[in-house]
Amino acid sequence: MQARQLLSTLAGGEAISGAALAEREGVTRAAIWKQVEALRTRGVPIEARGTAGYRLPWSVQMLDEQAIRAALPATVGKRLGMLELHWELDSTSSELQRRIVEITDLSMVLAETQSAGRGRRGRPWLSPPGLNLYLSCLKRFDSGFASLSGLSLAIGVIVLRALNTLGVAGAGLKWPNDVLAADGKLGGILVELSGEYQGPCAAVIGIGLNLRLTAQLREQAGQPSTDLASLCGGTPPDRNRAAAALIAALVEGLSEFEHNGFEGFVEEYAQHDLLRGKSLRLHGALGELDGTGAGVDARGALLLQTETGLRQIDSADVTVRRV
Repeated sequence: MQARQLLSTLAGGEAISGAALAEREGVTRAAIWKQVEALRTRGVPIEARGTAGYRLPWSVQMLDEQAIRAALPATVGKRLGMLELHWELDSTSSELQRRIVEITDLSMVLAETQSAGRGRRGRPWLSPPGLNLYLSCLKRFDSGFASLSGLSLAIGVIVLRALNTLGVAGAGLKWPNDVLAADGKLGGILVELSGEYQGPCAAVIGIGLNLRLTAQLREQAGQPSTDLASLCGGTPPDRNRAAAALIAALVEGLSEFEHNGFEGFVEEYAQHDLLRGKSLRLHGALGELDGTGAGVDARGALLLQTETGLRQIDSADVTVRRV
């Protein structure tokens, strides 16, 4: 029995004994234990209930490509490029990068788990199977890098549009690419560009969205983190429906960005801006800078009101903290 099969078997939340699992799969109980430990190592909270066997503390919805496609609006399905679902990848963005020459515009890759998921500034992104969403999208642009200012901020707005479709409220945006809620980080965005500075280019957009976190995963995250379950009374949205909502929002929103740039998202971003009016401290290559968040401009630069005047922060290679 492989880890994927075991997780699917336990997905309903009922307890199943190791002996029953071993008999069903024609393997030893030691082989079952090995896969239980493999899933636990990845962050899946499998409980051992004595003679009752193994169980999850809640049911898990496995991602299903057909279910995701069925939940997409017809207009989105026609414009969508490739859609692939993998059990495990090093990272969904790396998979798109490896195949960037051959795949079509608006192609999407999802994975149940990532062995080397990454966030901003090379930080690892915890990617346990069965709990959250890990998705990357390829978007091609005829224009060059300069026209893509504010793309990561626009993606934040697009993620919130998807959450609104799912009936989820209580999330906001932290410049340049974090989705937050009151208890901490809800999701992250990583945009990687390739191509010509003034000519055709492509963006690989990686999105990680927490649907359900365990206490152990929150501790491992190294920063305050939260999930959709916390915003939805304990039960997160259906994972396949959530994936479809995110894909649909990306297809529609990236088309909007292609035609209007970030200017088409500025007002909507301002409605969700968690840094506006807050006392901030920025750390970067130029040292430390204090001020008050004053929103973002039409290019997506952070505006910081300081004692010496209004500053525009273009580089995403800074750390922003509220003080």
